[in-house]
Amino acid sequence: MIDVMYFAWVRERIGVPSERIETSAPTVAALVDELKAREERYAAAFEDVSALRVALDQELTDFDASLEGVREVAFFPPMTGG
Repeated sequence: MIDVMYFAWVRERIGVPSERIETSAPTVAALVDELKAREERYAAAFEDVSALRVALDQELTDFDASLEGVREVAFFPPMTGG
């Protein structure tokens, strides 16, 4: 099981702040593909992954990162300064 967290407009599109899912996805990109195949709301949220950032266990990473041993995945838009 893995905890998946959604922030900002990603959360708005999916409709939940987080969920615990069972996945056999080897990478973040494969997890995104699984989520997109679930329902239209996930497909809409992950339509353009270049507009998203991802963190594994609170460490920023890339979408080709391995999920081996990961407990938490977080998706969010890029942060802007101000």
